[in-house]
Amino acid sequence: MEQLIIALGWVGVFAPVALGAVGSAIGCSVAGQAACGAMLDVESGYGKFVGVSAMPSSQVIYGIVIMFTLSALGVSEATSAGLFGIGLLTGVALMYSAIYQGQAVAASINASKNKPEVFGLSIAPAAIVEGFAVFAFVFALVLGQAIV
Repeated sequence: MEQLIIALGWVGVFAPVALGAVGSAIGCSVAGQAACGAMLDVESGYGKFVGVSAMPSSQVIYGIVIMFTLSALGVSEATSAGLFGIGLLTGVALMYSAIYQGQAVAASINASKNKPEVFGLSIAPAAIVEGFAVFAFVFALVLGQAIV
C-alpha cells in the first residue's frame, strides 16, 4: 500500500507537465491550423498569425515550474496526498486552459484575417484564458508550500 501512495505522489508531481503538454499541443495545433488557413486568405501579416498560435504553449512552462517546485518538497507517504491533489488538479486546469486558449486564438486569427484592424482587440479573450492558467499556477505554488 505504501508503494501505491508513493506512486500517486509521483503522479501528482508529473501531472502538471504531462497534462499541460497535452493541452498545449492541442491548443497550439488548433491555433496553428487557423494560422495556416488564414495565410491562404491574406497577402501579408503572416508573422502575427504564427506568433499568436504559440500562445497556448505557456501552460506547459507553468507545469514544468510546478513540477520542480512539488518535487523539491519530496515524495513520501506524508506528502503524497497533497502532491497528488494539487498536481493532478493543476494539470487538468492547465490542460483545459491551453485547449480553450488555442480555440480563442483560432477565433482571433479568423476574425483578423477579414478585418485586420481588430487583431489586437481580438486577442483579449485568449489573454483572459491565460489569466486562469496563471491563477492555477500561482495557487499551486502557494498550496504546495503548505504540504510540508
